[in-house]
Amino acid sequence: MWPSRPPREIPPLRLPTGQTIPVTVRVSPRARRMALRLHPAVDSVELVLPAGASLAVALGFLDGKRGWIAAQVARMPPRLPFVDGATIPVLGQGRELVLHELDRGRRPVFRLTQTQIEVTGDTGSLARRTRTGLAELARGMLADKTRTLARRLDKTVARVSVGDPHSRWGSCASSGNIRYSWRLILAPEPIMDYVVAHEVAHLAEMNHSQHFWRLVADLDPGHDQARAWLKRNGPQLLRYG
Repeated sequence: MWPSRPPREIPPLRLPTGQTIPVTVRVSPRARRMALRLHPAVDSVELVLPAGASLAVALGFLDGKRGWIAAQVARMPPRLPFVDGATIPVLGQGRELVLHELDRGRRPVFRLTQTQIEVTGDTGSLARRTRTGLAELARGMLADKTRTLARRLDKTVARVSVGDPHSRWGSCASSGNIRYSWRLILAPEPIMDYVVAHEVAHLAEMNHSQHFWRLVADLDPGHDQARAWLKRNGPQLLRYG
């Protein structure tokens, strides 16, 4: 057993390749066995433990998975930072990220054209301002789509927000608050539509029952293809920025 509460972080794990990777720990009351999750967004491993897990057994489990973790890390897509000249997809269409110097006395601008993402400012703020601009664009589109679909189910959405979760594209609370990953703005629009349909369906069914999936299919007939696309390409979306 852990001496008290399990620590949220333990020392980084050294892989057979010589790399080290941060490890976070999460105890899940629903977990029946130990599990590992790789988070491409932050280059870390999460060790998921059932309640009452043994410290020695957990660390032994982690040590025995070093080869598996190294293989997963090797398969991760490369990082694609937000730098001047980078190609960034918006709704699945690649656009060149272009940095413009900020003219004195004028407010910074984030602007999307058919071929470019234009950001004014300095090099040090480019990545942050790009993320902020894309997140705001995503929030506006997702809010509109969410409320439109919710009306079809005669449901009310309390609030729509965006964040940067490591392992979820969206979440719906019983309060009616829905939260999405801003990175959906990088995917083709049908992918965004599927995630919206998924979360709106949760306003009626807070589970993944057959009735829930029938609601998703009614709201988005192309949901199967979108789910498959996210499974294939989701890790790449997490590597931008």
